[in-house]
Amino acid sequence: MTNNARTRVGAGALIAVSALTLTACGSGFSSGESTADAGSSAGAAGGLTSSDSALTVLIGSSGDAETKAVTDAVAAWSKESGTEATVQVASDLNQQLSQGFAAGKPADLFYLSTDQIAGFAQNGSLQAYGDELSNKSDFYPSLVQNFTVDGQFYCAPKDFSTLQLVINTDMWKAAGLTDADLPKTWDDLAAVAKKLTTPEHVGLAFGGEYARVGAFMAEAGGGLVKDGKAIASDEANVTALDYVKTHLADGTFAFAKDVGAGWGGEALGKKAAAMVIEGNWITGAMSNDFADVAYQVAELPEGPAGKGTLQFTNCWGMAADSPNQKAALDLVQYLTSADSQLAFSKAFGPMPSIISAADAWKSANPELAPFLAGADYAGFVPNEAGAADVVSDFNSQLESLKTSEPKTILDSTQSNLEAILK
Repeated sequence: MTNNARTRVGAGALIAVSALTLTACGSGFSSGESTADAGSSAGAAGGLTSSDSALTVLIGSSGDAETKAVTDAVAAWSKESGTEATVQVASDLNQQLSQGFAAGKPADLFYLSTDQIAGFAQNGSLQAYGDELSNKSDFYPSLVQNFTVDGQFYCAPKDFSTLQLVINTDMWKAAGLTDADLPKTWDDLAAVAKKLTTPEHVGLAFGGEYARVGAFMAEAGGGLVKDGKAIASDEANVTALDYVKTHLADGTFAFAKDVGAGWGGEALGKKAAAMVIEGNWITGAMSNDFADVAYQVAELPEGPAGKGTLQFTNCWGMAADSPNQKAALDLVQYLTSADSQLAFSKAFGPMPSIISAADAWKSANPELAPFLAGADYAGFVPNEAGAADVVSDFNSQLESLKTSEPKTILDSTQSNLEAILK
């Protein structure tokens, strides 16, 4: 997954960057295995461990609101359960996770991103506890897939977000557009982007990276990996990148950096773009940094294959070396309950990862409902070991999409994926 400062699971979720040492160079890619020591995996072989040990929870926090919400929830569980538990906020989560595993003294529970899981699972650092969850069937199936490696469901998704279309409503009205003009197809999107493009701002902006451009690939029926096989070179992806390239070239679409913004939310907030493709974490940035900009959210238009988007999520990882995994499991179930997740959403913005909380979340956030609608059809960034390396290389090539051949980019990515999926 690409990772600028806003590519994260929700307003409060940790930026999902790989904990693995990236070794991609030229056309050679590593197997993606982590260099951290495997540590003991006795818990995985013999069921969940149990002891009187206190629990340590390691998080990567977006700010005070998230830290307080998680700390308060853990404290409430601790009081109720009688098991001591403390929350630690990492300054560098990936580094601290790797160091803890290497030393054989990791945190019991921790935020874990999709691009970390395969490497840590392969080297025995993680406890696969997903099948032990009493609320297993309540998680969105696609989120369960995100954290399933070699057929094992490793950890509970803690929250998630999807990409949708975010529109500056003042610019929309100024262009003579109404709700009836909300784009339903790629042709509609191109038409409204053209109407919205002026010398002062572009019609549509988004990050020049798979974690944004990939939404078009999904709408065309493509992606990078399907059923364990590389599909980057599929014609659907060529169609998607050709579409994006066409409108980058005619000036109605632009990458965020090309309009002087670090990410889509900044492009919308600085009024450099009338529309952007972003996730629901944009709400915090707009209220905190660009409160004068009025906006609305709409579902992304359908492509040749129908609806499509990408989702982003983290899970509650559990250490194989944790001496008190049963208590850790109980804490995870508490933190992923509807009450806890709705409280987290109110405090710092992410969407609940469980289906039973959907109606309450939509009632509390009706203007953001399109983000949750994406849960029914969202794809996700590959979670296979080594995929982060490939995506990073793909992102580098996408930066020059405006002047490059989509098929050449995709064929290169296909080769790199095939190298790691052998």
